[in-house]
Amino acid sequence: MSYLRQGDNPLNYNLCRYDGSKLMFRGPRRQLYGDYAAFLGASETYGKFIAHPFPELIEVQTGLKCVNFGWPNAGVDAFLNDPGILQAASGACIKIVQIPCAQNMSNRYYSVHPRRNDRFLEASGALRDLYDEVDFTDFHFTRHMLGHLAETSPGRFTYIREELQAIWISRMMMLLERIAGPVILLWFSSRRPDEANNSLNVSDDPVFVTRNMIEAIRPVVSGIAEVTASAAALSQGTNGMVFSDIEARAASEMLGPAAHQEVAEILSPLIADYTIHNKRPA
Repeated sequence: MSYLRQGDNPLNYNLCRYDGSKLMFRGPRRQLYGDYAAFLGASETYGKFIAHPFPELIEVQTGLKCVNFGWPNAGVDAFLNDPGILQAASGACIKIVQIPCAQNMSNRYYSVHPRRNDRFLEASGALRDLYDEVDFTDFHFTRHMLGHLAETSPGRFTYIREELQAIWISRMMMLLERIAGPVILLWFSSRRPDEANNSLNVSDDPVFVTRNMIEAIRPVVSGIAEVTASAAALSQGTNGMVFSDIEARAASEMLGPAAHQEVAEILSPLIADYTIHNKRPA
């Protein structure tokens, strides 16, 4: 295991920014001309604690320039609120969108930070009325807040989950329309989409996303790649990950290098096949 003690040199993400964007992405910064694949996603796409995340592995396997627009803890809002990245993604010959969680979006119950979507900002009047016994000033992150609400009243919490699931579909449709062109959706998780149909679990990413939700947006994408990390990959734990002492818990909740390799093995032939049959004229 690549394990760093606090004070050692951390993994260098070579942070960079693209024109028109306020977000800092994993580098090195790439030139956005010619044929390239754009990868939009959250912490897994970004490759938190991973020396060689799956966009990098796919570039090696396909020879196609792969630009990593992963943003840690991103919900759909992070990209919809960033016209620079929407434009950059639109210029790609193919887009791979990691299916995001449903809890990190502003909705009629609560608002989140427009870029750091996991940051809880404020409860609406509707949420305060629904949970009038809860002091919302205690929360700074959506996962913590939602977990508390689900535990406090599972029955009332179903209203919030249903709202998030409905909003997720509409926001995803909006995102796919704005980046235009061929898109492959990527399911990358330790669970299958079928395993969360009625779940109140806020720990299994992508939180609250079900197969029915994915099927609802299937008509507007070119394909869906479903990667559920194998038992062998999960058994590796944090082996091969790079993190400090204080990051150990966060690292243990992430999928490791073996799972990233499984994504590359599934996506690479799909991307190569698409680019061969849809090559742009010189």
